[in-house]
This record gives sequence, structure tokens and C-alpha cells, in this order.
Amino acid sequence: MPHSTVHVQPALEFIPPNFKPLVKKGTNLILPWWLRFKTSIAEVQADNLETLAQLYQSFNQGKIRFLMAFRHPSADDPFCMGYMIWRLMPKIAKQRGITLPSPLHYHFIYDRGIPLWAGAFVGKWYSYLGGTPIYRGKLDRQGLKSARELFANGHLPMMAAPEGATNGHNERVSPLEPGIAQMGFWCVEDILKANRSEEVFIVPVGIQYKYLNEPWENVEKLLTKLEKDSGLSPGSEGQSAAQRLAVSSLYARLLRLGGHLLATMEEFYRRFYHRDLPKASQESSSLESLTDEQINETIAMRLNTLLNAALEVAEEYFHIQPKGSFIDRCRRLEQAGWDCIYREDIENVAALSPLDRGLADRLAEEASLRMWHMRLVESFVAVSGKYVKEKPTVDRFADTTLLVLDMINRIKGDNPLERPQLGKQRVQMTVGEPISVSGRWDSYQTKRRIAISELTQDLQTALEGMISA
Repeated sequence: MPHSTVHVQPALEFIPPNFKPLVKKGTNLILPWWLRFKTSIAEVQADNLETLAQLYQSFNQGKIRFLMAFRHPSADDPFCMGYMIWRLMPKIAKQRGITLPSPLHYHFIYDRGIPLWAGAFVGKWYSYLGGTPIYRGKLDRQGLKSARELFANGHLPMMAAPEGATNGHNERVSPLEPGIAQMGFWCVEDILKANRSEEVFIVPVGIQYKYLNEPWENVEKLLTKLEKDSGLSPGSEGQSAAQRLAVSSLYARLLRLGGHLLATMEEFYRRFYHRDLPKASQESSSLESLTDEQINETIAMRLNTLLNAALEVAEEYFHIQPKGSFIDRCRRLEQAGWDCIYREDIENVAALSPLDRGLADRLAEEASLRMWHMRLVESFVAVSGKYVKEKPTVDRFADTTLLVLDMINRIKGDNPLERPQLGKQRVQMTVGEPISVSGRWDSYQTKRRIAISELTQDLQTALEGMISA
């Protein structure tokens, strides 16, 4: 999450990819240490790595171009992708007699906003690792041009997350953005224009985290903390240890917490931002006679209405018309906020008069505050009322309670990125069957939107199919 900005900043500059093999080598050396001590990851496994090794070999022979499109449930996903390619794939290639290129690496696309909250050094580090940035909320011609050039002519394969951001769900894929499919067709177009013959592929890569030992006690402790932070008496009072950890008890407490948070936020936006939302007393009485299934459906509808209201608050300030999905609206609001903070219309921020500087700072400060509403929605855009009900596993309980923690931390002003480790995890990665983009070129030439939509849907289906029970 970007830190609250209270001062005007110069326009954001493009960070060009500048791959340095020594930086990649150093990153590879510290990666096992990082996974062990800075994440909850204890083990990384990968299926069908032989397919990826063969793709790298064919790429090195000038036969193909390809982009790895990976699932993005966690901020740790890029580390896992690096570990899979740098550490696990060479072992499989050696066993199968597959020759891999040197250096064994990839270019990747990342959100230009990451260096804003992670630190400017991250932008430089990503650049030296061969990354190229892109703005998520506007037509970024320079960013698209860079990514397109790397895909068609770079010395390394490409990598990107088609969901666009983490969704916090190990067993649910967010709707994919169409940009990856479009880039695939652009690559085919550029190759044909250059009279080359490489075939272009998009390779789905599944990522899923599983706890090695089910951390029910830690989930219950986190749930108790969330109840206290929300002003609720802990639902475990008077219960034995067995009762506290019973799935039925935890689920009832999660529903209670969710209903309380919804009512609190509905009252907040109804009272202070004049949104047409139901009063807490009306909703509480209407839930008493409902089944768990009906409560879940009601919560899902109320959450959808609340998220829409939160976005409207920010959109009205920035004079943006609501259009598209919640994700689309979040992206546009993020860019609108950045336009007020990182001023492209000011040639030299340092040369502003004290008066003009003060006004610019006030604008930046207010824009940052308005973006807070969007950040709340961004955290919950993938949440549904049925995720835990469908399969009340410890993994789904953990996903949901951690998302609630993110929300409460944002409201409290704490850093939502500082999550507790509930337990050690095993990461299961799966390389899917490559999807030929070149084979869809004729369709793209006649009906572009349909071809992009169909490719995006096929990639979505492939990623969803790699989620294991």
C-alpha cells in the first residue's frame, strides 16, 4: 500500500529495463534465505517443469517466443517463480537432457506503483532484473511499447500476472485483464512484420499455498484480535479449547465479525458521506431468521453495495464516471490520484513559490486521502460470501481472516502489508499446457475483440483448472 502522501511530487519517470546478470545472480543466491526467514514458505514444489524447460530450449534455438502468465494470490508469488526457474528447473532439465540457455532468466512486467510504497531502490532492482513497469490505470504508451519490444525481440522470455494484482485467495482466480492476450497478438504481428517464423505461446502457471500443519489455533487467535479491534467481545468467551477450534464455532464468529464490519462501514458511509445504505438496525433484524446460506448471500449483496458506495465517494471527488468492473474503477481512481500527486504539469516542483507549493501540497494530500476509499475496495474486490462456506478449510479461513486484517489495518492507519505468519506453507506450482497465440492469428485479424476475449477466457479456465482441492 502506498504511504499517505502529503507533499506534491515531480512526475513519475519511466524506469527502463536494464538487465544486469550479476544482479540476477546475487538475487538467486539470497533467494533461499529470503524465503526461509522473510516469508512463511518452507517448501516449493513444481509439476510439469519439463514442459517449461523444453520451451526455454526452443526459445534459445529461435523457434518460439513465450510469456509465462502466473496466478497471483500472494505478494510472495514472484519469489516462487524465481525459485522455480532458477533452482528447480535446472534439475529437471539435467535429468531429461534438455539444454537450457545462460543466463536462465526472464523479463517481467510490474506495476509502476510498487516502487512508490516499497521504496525507490525496488524500482532500480527490478530494472536490473529485467523488469519493465506499467501504469494500471491509463493507456501507458511508453510502458506498453517497452513490454511489446521485449516480448517480440528480447533475449529472454516474458512473465506477467494476468490478474493484475494479488487477490488474497488461494482457491479463486480473479477475472483476468485482457492485456496479456493483446500482448500475445502484438507479438505475433511484430514477428510477421519482421518476416520471422517463431510461434508465440502464453504459458499458464498455477500457484497455490497450503499449510504444512493446519494452524487452527493461530487462525482463532487472529480472529479474536479482529473481534477486539472491531469492538466486539471475543466469541470464544466461556468456550473450551475444543469448542474454540471447532469449525462451526469459528465459522459463526467469522459471520458475526463480517456482519458487524459491514454494519459499521455502512453506517460510516451513510452518515458521513450521505450514501443510500441500510441502517445497521434494519439489517441486524433481517438476518436473525435467515439460514447460513441466506446470510452469506445477503452479506455478498451488502458488500457489493458497500464497495460501490466507497468507490462513488472517490469518483465524485475526482469527477470520474463509474464505468466497468470494480477493478477497472480502482485502476482509474489510482491514476487520478497519482495525477494530483505526481504532477506532470509542473516542470520544476522545487521552483514553485511558497503559495503555489502549499496549494499543490493540499491537493496532493486530499487526493491521497480520497484514494483511501479505493484501497479498501481493492482489498475486498475478490471477496464473496461463499468462499469459506463452500469449503471450510483452514486455508480458506486463513485467506479470509487475513483479508479482514488488511482492511482493519488500513482503517487504523497501520501497514496492511505487515501480516502475521499463521504457519509454514508449501507452495505448489503447476506449469500448464502452452496456449498457441499464433494459431489464433486468423481469428484475431477478422474479429479482434472476440479473439482477445476467447484467449483471455481460455487462460482463465486453464488457471482455474490448476487449483487443487
